Amino acid sequence: MPDHSLTRLRVALTAFFALDGFVFAGWVVRIPAVKQQTHASAGDLGLALLGVSAGAVVTMTLTGRLCRRYGSHPVTVVCAVLLSLSVALPPLTHSAWALGAVLLAFGASYGGINVAFNSAAVDLVAALRRPVMPTFHAAFSLGGMLGAGLGGLVAGSVSPTRHLLGLTLIGLLVTAAAGPTLLRHPAPARPDDGGPTGADRSAGPSRAADPRRPDARRTRGLVVILGLIALCTSYGEGAMADWGALHFQQDLDASAGVAAAGYSCFALAMTAGRLTGTTLLERLGRSRTIVAGGATAAAGMLLGSLAPSVWAALLGFAVTGLGLANVFPVTVERAGALAGPGGVAVASTLGYGGMLLGPPAIGFMADWFSLPAALTSVAVLAAVAAVIGFAERRSYEQ
Repeated sequence: MPDHSLTRLRVALTAFFALDGFVFAGWVVRIPAVKQQTHASAGDLGLALLGVSAGAVVTMTLTGRLCRRYGSHPVTVVCAVLLSLSVALPPLTHSAWALGAVLLAFGASYGGINVAFNSAAVDLVAALRRPVMPTFHAAFSLGGMLGAGLGGLVAGSVSPTRHLLGLTLIGLLVTAAAGPTLLRHPAPARPDDGGPTGADRSAGPSRAADPRRPDARRTRGLVVILGLIALCTSYGEGAMADWGALHFQQDLDASAGVAAAGYSCFALAMTAGRLTGTTLLERLGRSRTIVAGGATAAAGMLLGSLAPSVWAALLGFAVTGLGLANVFPVTVERAGALAGPGGVAVASTLGYGGMLLGPPAIGFMADWFSLPAALTSVAVLAAVAAVIGFAERRSYEQ
């Protein structure tokens, strides 16, 4: 495939990553307003929000199969349309049960597009012969920051219905602009095989096709290990988002503004880390990036959770963001390189599970011990990710 076609594909995929973060963050900032509209209790809202998680986890595995059959590019476009349409549904509900039902659809499209565009990005990374996967995830982070910022600006003056309908229109416009590029071009051939790609290539015979083969079992095992690394690090992302601000206010007596800055430091550092991730991978390679990232995040979170001063904790949160920034993109890219869309689905499902596990686990441990002690579990799991990465270091560079 010509270089200019690869460039257009990269721009189009970057747009879809940014759109995903933008739409999801736009929904998240309107959760309080939708809760009030549906008259849901905290418990009922929690059950309704499980619809997002359930829809995403169930659909991720199915999307891997769809990508193998039809190709990751068409599946990405279809999921982008569904995501854009479904985000307008929550404000139209008037009960927690109805909210849970529409969030199931929203979560399904969210999980689907994550597997699809990560699978497409894996093929593009291989064709470019450069480790640019972190830049796609940086676009997701930037889109999320923009979506949250816009949502905060309009929250007091625009109803959730109009706001989320606006997200639908933006999503459809972005899909209309970037989608044709994906539909016109099949997934690029990988340099090492030179054959057909996408649905055709994945449907063809391969050494990994027979699950009884030792190399196939080894591949499946390595994909699961990569997913566990993703789980260990995404656990920290979920925990920081839900408990970081409370830690600053409750344990460090910080103002609401400073507490919000805590998560902002984490998110900005993670975005910066992903923007520089390609350079880091080119210099260190996958295994060293995983080990260094996990170790850095562990040290940062120990400082962020146990430091007695606000400024030291802010520094710890920023260091944690830098450490976690590239681990998830690296694990998903390697899982996809090993096992195609199915590998992306396994790693993404485990990683997403870690993001869901983090907040409730921190809550239980905070009740048993204290919030600072509970937050050290982020450091423990980041260290576990580093240890696993070191133990399997030879497998990542093959």
